[in-house]
Amino acid sequence: MKIGLVSPYVYPLPGGVTQHVRYLYENLRLRGHDVRILTSSHGLQRASEGDIIRIGKGFSLPVNGSVGTVTLSPRFVSQVRDTLEREQFDLLHFHEPFVPFLSTVLLRLSTSVNVATFHAYGGFSPSYEFGSKVMKGEAARLHGRIAVSGAAKHFIDRYFPGEYKVIPNGVDVDRFRRAVPLARWQDGTRNLLFVGRFEPRKGLLELLKAFRILRKTGCDCRLLVVGTGPLGKEARRYIATRRLKGVEFLGRVSDEEKAQLFRTADIYISPATGGESFGIVLLEAMAAGTAIVASDIHGYKGVVRRGREGLLVPPNEPKLIAAGIARLLQDDELRLAMAEAGGQRAQEFSWERVTAKVDEYYGVVIRRLAARGELPDGFHAAIPPSPRPVATPVRKTAGPSAEPAELVMGAPTEA
Repeated sequence: MKIGLVSPYVYPLPGGVTQHVRYLYENLRLRGHDVRILTSSHGLQRASEGDIIRIGKGFSLPVNGSVGTVTLSPRFVSQVRDTLEREQFDLLHFHEPFVPFLSTVLLRLSTSVNVATFHAYGGFSPSYEFGSKVMKGEAARLHGRIAVSGAAKHFIDRYFPGEYKVIPNGVDVDRFRRAVPLARWQDGTRNLLFVGRFEPRKGLLELLKAFRILRKTGCDCRLLVVGTGPLGKEARRYIATRRLKGVEFLGRVSDEEKAQLFRTADIYISPATGGESFGIVLLEAMAAGTAIVASDIHGYKGVVRRGREGLLVPPNEPKLIAAGIARLLQDDELRLAMAEAGGQRAQEFSWERVTAKVDEYYGVVIRRLAARGELPDGFHAAIPPSPRPVATPVRKTAGPSAEPAELVMGAPTEA
């Protein structure tokens, strides 16, 4: 099929959604699809670069304790029409389809099969409350809906009720597993790692308070901090005014160095205060074989299982964050067991597996539309075949003399 992945966040700027789009693009191509990425421009990027098609300008604005994007263009409608006419997509896959205005205009003008993935999670959202009233028409044009977690599904279903398929985020397992620890930080001091944007919901200030508690108790450890953001000055002021030693701000790093830092760390800490639908960084830590201390929030529970891959502690509680870190630093056996368990669990979230699930869901949606005679005019590809029946061994239960197990053919049910 020819597939368009629609990202309202400027690709390839750093972010969970753009990273998701990147790996989905690469792995859908490996599965034989012809794929484009539709996004906006930010700065001096060209209108198109290979398989990246840019429409409009993206502008950042604060949203849900983080930073979102609004895309604007004086010629949106004509640009979108020209793009759709030229590309002739069989399927458009929208990521956060109700983020204005690129996704909403594309969805309104699409003649393709439309599938959406919802990534966000939070409490009451005035923007979604408003959107649920004015975007009913756009929502009705979605033929399939995916949520990256149970938390994300619960959040979006509150405003746009419907059928959602939960398919998680993925992780490049091999890249993190093969990474080599950085010799610079291999000096006998235990390394703690934080990776994230410096904004309130990521919990950096709570982590600094926890690290101060650890240092006061004589813990010989170092905190490596990766990222940038609006709370950077406040974080540095906290360190300076309290003369806190052992914190290293590394700024933005390359994907390669980030993987090396995960392999360098003894413990990865994610002290998010809420608003997280999944926690991709937790997957990255697990893939690198790093034990975790993370906030006990809804979006993280589907990734890190309590007491298996890491410790979950209440958010906004520096003393409990410090206690969780201290426990793992003092118990090498527990820390190493969690690191090993994380590496095994990360395999379940490999991008190969996640993309296969997305591709299978495309087939479910397309076959369902075809069966109803409702395939859009823009769909020209062959209809994907149903999955092959799986041979399931079923043992007769007529009594102790029953024959050996028979093979009964069964196929997955179409969602």
